[in-house]
Amino acid sequence: MSGRNPHDQGLHPGRRRFLALAALGALGLPHAAAARPAIPLRTIPASGERLPAIGMGTWITFDVGEGRWGVGGRSEALTARWQVLQAFFAAGGRLIESSPMYGSAEAVLGELLPQSPGAAALFSATKLWTPGQRLGEQQMARSLALWGLPRFDLMQVHNLLDWQAHLPTLLRMRAEGAVRYIGITTSHGRRHEDMAAILRRERLDFVQFTYNIAHRAVEDRLLPLAAERGCAVLVNRPFDGGGLFRQVRGRPLPALAAELGCANWAQFFLKFVIAHPAVTCAIPATSLAAHMRENMGALSGPLPDAAQRRRMVAAFEA
Repeated sequence: MSGRNPHDQGLHPGRRRFLALAALGALGLPHAAAARPAIPLRTIPASGERLPAIGMGTWITFDVGEGRWGVGGRSEALTARWQVLQAFFAAGGRLIESSPMYGSAEAVLGELLPQSPGAAALFSATKLWTPGQRLGEQQMARSLALWGLPRFDLMQVHNLLDWQAHLPTLLRMRAEGAVRYIGITTSHGRRHEDMAAILRRERLDFVQFTYNIAHRAVEDRLLPLAAERGCAVLVNRPFDGGGLFRQVRGRPLPALAAELGCANWAQFFLKFVIAHPAVTCAIPATSLAAHMRENMGALSGPLPDAAQRRRMVAAFEA
C-alpha cells in the first residue's frame, strides 16, 4: 500500500506560466488520446449520456492560492496539479467536480485546463453555495468565469443550502440550456432525511452524497431511492477523507483483491463503491499524479458482484 496523505481526496495564466506548464510535456506523460482499454461507463438516467465511473474531486487538493503557498511554492503546486490532470485525462477521466467553498480550486482549474491535453472531454461539475437567489446567480456567473467555460455540465446546490430559493433558477437555466444537468449534494449524514424528501418531490438529474466501505448507510434508502427516481449518483469521500487508508495502514491487501485486479487499497475501496448499481461516478481527489493513476486503475479489471462486496466489507472490518 502506498502512503496516502489524509487530505488527498477535497487568474488565467500569463504567457510565461503557459510556457512553463507546456514544457512539462517533455516529462513524457501519457496523452489522453493514446489507445487505452475500455473502461466502465455509467448512464445518466435523465439523458442516456455515459460517463466513466471514476471522476475527480478538488476539495483541499486544488486550493493552491498564493496566500497559502507563496509565489514560488504555488508554481510547484500548480505543476503537480497539472500532472494530476494529465494522469486523469490520459486514463479516460471526464467528470471534474469543484465548489466555490474550495478556496482557489475553481480558479486553479481555469488556469490549468486550457493547457491540459484531453480536456476537450471534460464534464464540468460545480456547486452553488450561498443564500438567496440573486447571490446565487452572481456566484454561478463568477464560477463560470473562473473555469473559463461557456456553460457547466452540472450545477448542484451544495449541502442543500437554501435549495428552495435556488431550484427555480436552476430549473430555468436547464430549460434555457445554460446548464445541462442540475442536482443537490450533502456530505453530512444528518441531512439524509432532507435529501430523501427532496428526491421524492423534485425531478433532479443528479444527487451527491458520501458513500464508502466504512459508511454504508445510504445503501438502505438514498441509493435505492435515487435509482427509483431516475437520478444519477455522485459519491463524495469514497476514501472517507483519507480515513480508510489510516485504518488499513500496515495491513496487506486481502486475497480477494487479486480476484478483482486490485493492486492497492485505493482500487479496492473504489471498486467497492462503483460496483453498486445505483452509483454513477465516484469523485476521489488527490494532489499527486501517482495517486491519480492508482485511482483510475480501479476502472480496469472486474468489478465485484454482491457476494464479493460482502466479502470486501468483511475483509476491511476484520
